[in-house]
Amino acid sequence: MKKIIFFTAVILTLLFHSCVPDFEIYEGGDAMLSFSVDTLRFDTVFTEQGSATRSVKVYNSRDQTIEISEVRLGRGDRSKFRINVDGLPGDATNVEIPPNDSIYIFAEVTVDPDQDISASPYVIQEDLNFNINGNAQRVVLEAWGQNANYIPSRFNNGGVAVLNCDGGDVLWDDPKPYVIFGILVIDNCNLIVAPGTEIYVHGGLEDFVDEENMLQFFNDGRIITTGSGRIEINGTLEEPVTIQGDRLEEGFAEIPGQWFGIILGAGSKNNEFNHVDIKNSSLGIAVDSAGTLDINNSRIFNTASHGLFGIHASIDASNCLLYNNSATAMRMTYGGDYSLRNCTVISNGDQAASALSLSNLLCTDFPECSNILRNPINATVENCILVGSGNDEISLIEIDDTEFNYNFKNCIVRVEEILMPEQYPNFLEDCENCIVYDRSDALFFDANEEDYHLDTLSIAEERGSFIPDLPLDLDGVMRDMEIPDIGCYEYVYE
Repeated sequence: MKKIIFFTAVILTLLFHSCVPDFEIYEGGDAMLSFSVDTLRFDTVFTEQGSATRSVKVYNSRDQTIEISEVRLGRGDRSKFRINVDGLPGDATNVEIPPNDSIYIFAEVTVDPDQDISASPYVIQEDLNFNINGNAQRVVLEAWGQNANYIPSRFNNGGVAVLNCDGGDVLWDDPKPYVIFGILVIDNCNLIVAPGTEIYVHGGLEDFVDEENMLQFFNDGRIITTGSGRIEINGTLEEPVTIQGDRLEEGFAEIPGQWFGIILGAGSKNNEFNHVDIKNSSLGIAVDSAGTLDINNSRIFNTASHGLFGIHASIDASNCLLYNNSATAMRMTYGGDYSLRNCTVISNGDQAASALSLSNLLCTDFPECSNILRNPINATVENCILVGSGNDEISLIEIDDTEFNYNFKNCIVRVEEILMPEQYPNFLEDCENCIVYDRSDALFFDANEEDYHLDTLSIAEERGSFIPDLPLDLDGVMRDMEIPDIGCYEYVYE
């Protein structure tokens, strides 16, 4: 597809310039060009995968035609870059730009797959040189490359790959990043991820047609366990594990929905995530029926829907930070067992979404909800910050004939309509030592810059209770053993 786009642009350039009339060529020694950029950056380019095509626009601002005597790559035949100048591949000579007009130069780069690991990531930099009437000008070409492990290969778009090790372990501990193409299913296998491992997931859209519309959904970019599969991520404070999309060029750093997400399938037990950052997905982590997850010291952010989604599951989350999740950040539905401790959850997406939702039912025919499944729910929420842009950042959805047990303690909450008589008017009485957050209250250091450390005057300071097995915060800071702060961060006094 990339090559089609590249050569389509070339054809269009040729067609356009075939219609340009002749003009007198300016031969003065002061002839100069201007460029749309002075450095054309490709950002990180995974080995073998190449990169997106980039272009630089070259302007002639004079009222006369300028002839570029030569356009060439500085390294010549040894260059890793490829160029197309005004419709012609490779270095070019005697390229004319009509008065007050411009041309495009397209560039691509290929990274050497045999580059030594010690030099990865490494920078590829080269000059694109121009000679106009004896004047030399240049544009810098710059790309960062990395060797990578492709799972199962870089040709698996739209495909399914099964990781099966007959009940044994597979260890990902290579210093090179892992790049997943298609759908990775972990079946009858324990995937163990070592500290500092970088995992990139290549997302993709698939079209399908319903009765009336052409729709799209993410088919690629999924990490799935079956009931006999398990994931153990052993990141550390010094060497966290990162899981994100593989679009690393400028402009994609904070874009959600670039890959689908992680699904821990029904019955998948003993999944453990420690010090992991999960970002830019459609869904962060979903834990299906009777699955279990213990997640600690981790961040889930920039998702197009839920950050953490439990469906009749068992989830323990400690010292976790969730933000920029477009739907309810933590959604626990159809019952289950949940423990949330010293978590900071900010719902700054859709105001209809909440930071936390608890439910003991599941509608199988939403939105009619005429068929309802039930399961008891037990939830403990302690030392957590649950705030956001809505009036109610806690949602409780209960069906009367099934157990609905929750216990909130030492939390900062944003609640309003939930306190109405027909909902949960006694919520604050049941919420032991909880604080209702008002938007005028000091809370975070700089939420606008997504810095959720505590403000100097934060209402979360010294309002928590010490939990012996959580002596350190998300940054590894020791908590006050008598009056710790609420949330994933302990305030550090200068």
